[in-house]
Amino acid sequence: MSRQRQRSGRGQPLVLLHGVGLDHTLWDDLAPLLEADFDVLRYDLLGHGAGPAIEGLAHMPDFVAQLDAELDQAGWSGAHVLGYSMGGLIAGAYAAARPQRVKRLILLSTVFQRTADEAQAVMARLAAAATQDVQAAAAISLQRWFTPGFQAARPERVASIERRLVQNDRANFLAAYRLFAEGDQVLANAAPDIACPALVMTGGEDVGSTPRMTRGLARALPDGRARVIDGQRHMLPVEAPAIVASALQAFLLPQGAELSA
Repeated sequence: MSRQRQRSGRGQPLVLLHGVGLDHTLWDDLAPLLEADFDVLRYDLLGHGAGPAIEGLAHMPDFVAQLDAELDQAGWSGAHVLGYSMGGLIAGAYAAARPQRVKRLILLSTVFQRTADEAQAVMARLAAAATQDVQAAAAISLQRWFTPGFQAARPERVASIERRLVQNDRANFLAAYRLFAEGDQVLANAAPDIACPALVMTGGEDVGSTPRMTRGLARALPDGRARVIDGQRHMLPVEAPAIVASALQAFLLPQGAELSA
């Protein structure tokens, strides 16, 4: 297995797309809970981890093409696709552009139609990231992403996410972050063309991918449903992997397909 991707488990094909500034190890807590039912593929997005570098500006079609290549390499004509945060923008854009390749779609902690204040705040974070000390910037992100209880109970896991943030190549990170910061209309544009069933989830205390966004996105999708996890912030795959795994099993497995039809 390469440093850029990991594949494990058996069952229905499922692709996991991480968020900005992270890599495929984001899924280390969730993937083991899925491997009994799914053939799980996770890989580093362009400009992240061991993934190919971003040359200049980041463009959504390049991430769509990367997912095409990953599915081809896996030998899959199609798969369930889960996107987290920025990965959710990619997953949604992909489902609209390649409807024949996405069986079911999960959008986890994903932004949708930021308010003017929310858009201003994320652009301010982008501007700060260009000049701020990376350690200080990482600490601010971790405070927003994790609940205080998890930070106290699992400091080693929080530290592993911090190391990933600090180690990022700044030019690649800023290119990806700009795409994320300016991308809150991506799903508004893509939603009418996403025909497959979709599950949209976020944490009840997520200030970046808010419950309002999640419910609005689910309503905008032709076949969408929303779920908000009380007491959680942005890091659902790390803080609440059992809850996410249970939701995925209910939504993706045959009995779930019958219940949610």
